[in-house]
Amino acid sequence: MFNNALIQQFRDIVGAENVFDSKADRICYSYDATKQSFLPDLVVRPGSTADVSAVMKLASERNIPVYPRGAGSGLTGGAVPLFGGIALDMVRMNRIIEIDADNLTATVEPGLVVGEFQKKVEEMGLFYPPDPASNEFSTIGGNVAECAGGLRCLKYGVTRDYVLGLEVVLSNGDVINLGVRTLKSVTGYDMVRLFVGSEGTLGVFTKIILRLIPLPERLKTCNAFFADTMDAARAIADIIRNRVVPRTFEFMDRKTIECVERYKNVNISEGKAAAFLLIEVDGIEASVEVEMKKIVDICTKNGAYKTQVAKDEKERELLWSLRKAVSPALYQISPGGKINEDVCVPRSKIPDMLSRVADIAARHQVTIVSFGHAGDGNIHMNVLVDFDKPEELKRGEEAIEEVFKATIELGGTLSGEHGIGNTKAKFLHLECGEEEIELMREVKELFDPKGILNPGKIFDPSKQRVLSSLKEIKEKVPQYDER
Repeated sequence: MFNNALIQQFRDIVGAENVFDSKADRICYSYDATKQSFLPDLVVRPGSTADVSAVMKLASERNIPVYPRGAGSGLTGGAVPLFGGIALDMVRMNRIIEIDADNLTATVEPGLVVGEFQKKVEEMGLFYPPDPASNEFSTIGGNVAECAGGLRCLKYGVTRDYVLGLEVVLSNGDVINLGVRTLKSVTGYDMVRLFVGSEGTLGVFTKIILRLIPLPERLKTCNAFFADTMDAARAIADIIRNRVVPRTFEFMDRKTIECVERYKNVNISEGKAAAFLLIEVDGIEASVEVEMKKIVDICTKNGAYKTQVAKDEKERELLWSLRKAVSPALYQISPGGKINEDVCVPRSKIPDMLSRVADIAARHQVTIVSFGHAGDGNIHMNVLVDFDKPEELKRGEEAIEEVFKATIELGGTLSGEHGIGNTKAKFLHLECGEEEIELMREVKELFDPKGILNPGKIFDPSKQRVLSSLKEIKEKVPQYDER
């Protein structure tokens, strides 16, 4: 256990009220949305860049692992403190430092909740498009660390497309400033892009400069039901081919539709839908009307047996109610848990992917439901399993490994937006060659030579050179160097 003298040093840095060492407090920081649980030895809440720098200097001197944490909503174990040490809770650093409407930028702290920031800029007629489903509680810092995507990335891109600059504290406590406040810069290597999506393994974000755009004037929403998945796939391709790029293009398969309708006690699909599309367009009034008419025509032409366009905000909410009900619906029918993965394949390969998933589910005797972002091929595969039944969980994990292999064979990627964390680390080699992984390891070592920043994430620990001291650390837990 950290001795009192060491704990006092951290209290001297951030204030006694911002350091927690009771077991009850530490349990609250031991898990994330993956349901893994690893107890940190200490929880520290910094309130400034100077605080973070001082905490990291002390942690580096004592070889203490540090796990930066936003809202803990990650789905791959990104914030889980695998080897004890410090859970670095960024909740106090939640300010909007500046919104520059003239230059369409904002400077914020990492603990700011995404949805709160979006509401604030929209009040000013501005728009921050990245929109993960967790936006009501996930933080900007967590989104940057994972390069979050979300519902609007087909048209507007993902988090990395809106990060202009970063203030970062390195593992030894040094503070560096990366990027610019301008839209253009080709001065040296693009270090900002290296850090975005690095999952807390290279540094701790303390300030983030974001790009904004004008808020679209108009928004229109529709949904469409198809009796055949191939018809829906053709509609997706035809809409893009006809030069319509929706801001939202959501998909649900037959099993997901059935789960949601059972949960809501409705039969909107008339019991015959193999696929459901929810589509939104935005822009100026005239273009939105033209694009929505084109979308409805294309869906109908490709076999949609039912389409519905929202006439107002109330109807729009009704159309969204099916998609928003997916998560609670799945937990209702599978209270024991679910394995949530987010593979991404080329749009044209969605039918092939769904076909392979159905075959995998049948062979492993598990239920897999699929939904997600049809426009960019990002499919969320949810394996419904009871975590308290080892044999069932084992079948689910074996099914997921096959899903990953099928994804790569179809030209896809292991993660569209959740990241690698520790849950996917052992599968990294399926997508990345050993030379590429070696380069990543060397980058990690350069920025974090002691391996104390979020250890055990992205790379398989058994093969990660940068964690050469990890065995030492693990053996010492909870007895660190307490000089």
